[in-house]
Amino acid sequence: MATHPENTVLAFKEAVRLQVQMIELDVRLTKDKQLVIIHDETADRTTNGSGRVDSLTFKELKQLDAGSWKSVEFQNEKIPTLTEGISKLPYDIWLNIHLKGDRELGRMVAEVLVKEGRLHQAILACGAEAANGAHEINPDIVICNMDRQNNMEEYVLKTIENKDPFIQLYKVPVDTAIIKYVKLLKANNVKINYCCTDSPKEVKKLFDYGVDFVFSMNWTR
Repeated sequence: MATHPENTVLAFKEAVRLQVQMIELDVRLTKDKQLVIIHDETADRTTNGSGRVDSLTFKELKQLDAGSWKSVEFQNEKIPTLTEGISKLPYDIWLNIHLKGDRELGRMVAEVLVKEGRLHQAILACGAEAANGAHEINPDIVICNMDRQNNMEEYVLKTIENKDPFIQLYKVPVDTAIIKYVKLLKANNVKINYCCTDSPKEVKKLFDYGVDFVFSMNWTR
């Protein structure tokens, strides 16, 4: 996202070129219940338009330029649908899909993943309501618990109690503070995402500690 307009097909293609092991993307519902890939509640920051995503129709969002705010070379890049976005991604990397919504969104995203044959590589990063919706479609869909992140110890213990397969540790200091959490999670077979760092030194430490995936905003090779 430091070099390309985030949550666009162009950004995904560049990440694949860099041989990443996981891509994180964000999904919301439009006013007319279409699944689009965009992070913010509004279109203001990452397009030439404005307004809440859930107050705009799919047609209205598709008319926006989601690239030129980053650079003129990305002019006229569009907000992708979930299907458009994942169709450009290989079948052998993890898709970390952050759900910006509740039960309805969870159901709809799970339906797409089933239809597109992506369950083997998909993680839904979401709260309990969205997870329940996804499990109504397929009980085996993988969940990364995103509830209770404001209290790290409670967050870790609740993830273990829920038997969620993944957790996302958010900006925990990369020092002895994180080691105890990693050891506890690993002892309970929970895979660990870490968000976020662009420091090669911190990346190395995190992998040495046992973190599975490190999220970077500006990774190059």
